[in-house]
Order: sequence, then structure tokens, then C-alpha cells
Amino acid sequence: MVSFTPTDDQQLLVETINRYALNDLRKHAHDADESGATPANVIQAGWQMGLVPSAIPEELGGLGELSAVTGVLAAEALAFGDLSATLEIMTPALVAYPVALYGTAEQRESLLPLFLEEKAPRVSAALLEPGVFFDPHNLQATISEDGLLNGVKAYVPLAEGASHLLVYASSAHNEQIEAYIVPGDAPGVVIEKRELLMGIKALPTYRVRFNDVRVDAAARLGGAVGIDYQRLLDRMNVALAALAVGVARASFEYARDYAKQRVQFGKPIAQNQAIAFMLAEMAIDIDSARLMTWEAAVKLDAGQDATRESYLARQFADQMVLKACDHGVQILGGYGFIREYPAERWLRNGRGFPSFTGLAMV
Repeated sequence: MVSFTPTDDQQLLVETINRYALNDLRKHAHDADESGATPANVIQAGWQMGLVPSAIPEELGGLGELSAVTGVLAAEALAFGDLSATLEIMTPALVAYPVALYGTAEQRESLLPLFLEEKAPRVSAALLEPGVFFDPHNLQATISEDGLLNGVKAYVPLAEGASHLLVYASSAHNEQIEAYIVPGDAPGVVIEKRELLMGIKALPTYRVRFNDVRVDAAARLGGAVGIDYQRLLDRMNVALAALAVGVARASFEYARDYAKQRVQFGKPIAQNQAIAFMLAEMAIDIDSARLMTWEAAVKLDAGQDATRESYLARQFADQMVLKACDHGVQILGGYGFIREYPAERWLRNGRGFPSFTGLAMV
């Protein structure tokens, strides 16, 4: 059983993010979803809270330490405001955290200063691949023994104009998953047109092709040692579970407040047994997913094996967020199906979580 109390710094961070989520992210979420872009000043305000710089250890030039617990607290609070903007704000972490954890001295020295600037760097990571079933342990993208990278990646956020892409691929010589730091404009890197998605419509994602892209040994993250790929997957799963909790909590609180105020047949609909049961189920599932996520995050910070906990948290959260957001639409009735109300957006975003592997990391 996990039991912990957030530190004063963590509590202050969550309170700050909560204000930003409600006053900035939630305020612009509808228009951003309709237009396909979150205002740049809103993203900049999120970056300036220093989530990524504060997660880079001081000995590497950062402002703190990489804590999964702090990361999941921040991720839930941000996603409560808007998922698309949250993923955009967190995208630099997809490169910064693996480099901080496993980069060589040269890689850390050249790349980590990018994440300490006032403006977020345009970088991204490419893990997910197109297809009906995606297995992160069986990547179709390959790196040959002579250093040629080939493959197709999907859902690559902010790929257009990115200075660096962290690309995951299967190695031909040892059958292990490796990660390579590839310049966004390297010969053979083809950024295709922006993907049109059902949810997270304000987050620009792209399909990217790698056609005989030449990479040298210095581009391999971690050098000869490489990376702990499973550990990175664990951090991704925990991040996505926390984001799902944030989206589900947004749907629950909106539906709860609506049900208390909406009067039919002389009483608030929250007093109807069917509505009350749905709200109770949402609250139970959200709290359960949160505790599972915290347990996995605590194990990650303790350096323990968290693969089981992070996987179960992710799987439960994927199902929970869809059910919670669907309940939210049902409770609003006809209003739940109107795009002026946020419930349908949360449902569209919640439906996508099983396919968001690689879009977030803590």
C-alpha cells in the first residue's frame, strides 16, 4: 500500500498548475480544439512554469531532480485543463528525460542546455508506428549494422520544424530496441502532412518516414551502453495513466456540478438513483486509477522494478477514462452531444488513450 504526503514544493506546484489549468487551458480549450492550435502564449506560460527544467538534475545544469511522483501530480493537474495543450507542453520531456537518464556526457552537454532556455525547444520523439496492433517491443523501424535508419512513425508531436527527433528502432545486430538522436532536417527524414485525429485536435502530430537515414555511433542514445528501454516505457505508461486521471476528473466534476444544478420534476437530477450511481462509479474508478498511478511512480523514484505497476495503471486508466467520459456525456443528456460543451471533447480525447503510447513521459 502506497502512502505519501506531497512535499511543500510539490503542493505549491500543483496549486500553481491548477490555477493555470482553469484560468488558461480550460478557457482556450474549446477554441483550440476547433481551430487546431493552442495559442502560443498559453503554451509559453505552461513552459515557463519550469516543469522540464526543474526535472533535470542540478549536476546536469538543471534546477532539481527527475521525480516520477512530481511528474504524475503535474500531469494530472495539467490534463484537468486540456489534454492537447498538456501534451504539447510535455513534448520536450520526451527528449530531455531520456537524455538526462541515459545520455552520454557529450549528449547531455550538447542537448540539455536546450531545455533550460526561456522558450521551449522544438524537439520530439518517434516511437508509435502505424498499424492495427502496435507492440512497443516489436518495432518495425530498424537500424542496420552500417547505420541506416528505416521505418515509419505515427503520432509524432511537433515533428514539423523539429531540430531533433529521438527515434526508437530495432537494432539489426543485437535485436534490441535502441534510440537515436536524429536531426529533424537530416537527409531521408520525410515529415508528411499533419494527421487528422478524432481527439487531441489542437496538438500537431505527423507521420514521419525515415528512408536510409544515416546515423553514426555518436547519435545512439547512451553510446555503447544504450538505454533501459523498459524503464522508459514504464515512465510513459505512468505519465499516460496520470493524464487519463486528469481528463476523467474533469469530466466527472463537470457532470457532478451539472447534475446538482439541473432540476427535473422538481428535484436536481443528481438525486436520481441512476445518475447518482454513475457519479459514484466515476469517483471510485478515478480514485483507484490515481492510487495505482502513484504506486507505480513511487516505485520508479525508489529505483525499483515498476513494470507491473505501471502497466496495470495504464491499462486500468485507459478503460476508466473512456467509461468516465462516456458517463459524463450521458449525465449531460442532449447537452453532452453539443460541441459548445466540453463533455464531448473529453470523450473524444479519452477514447484515444490506448493509442497514445510515446506521447508523454514523466
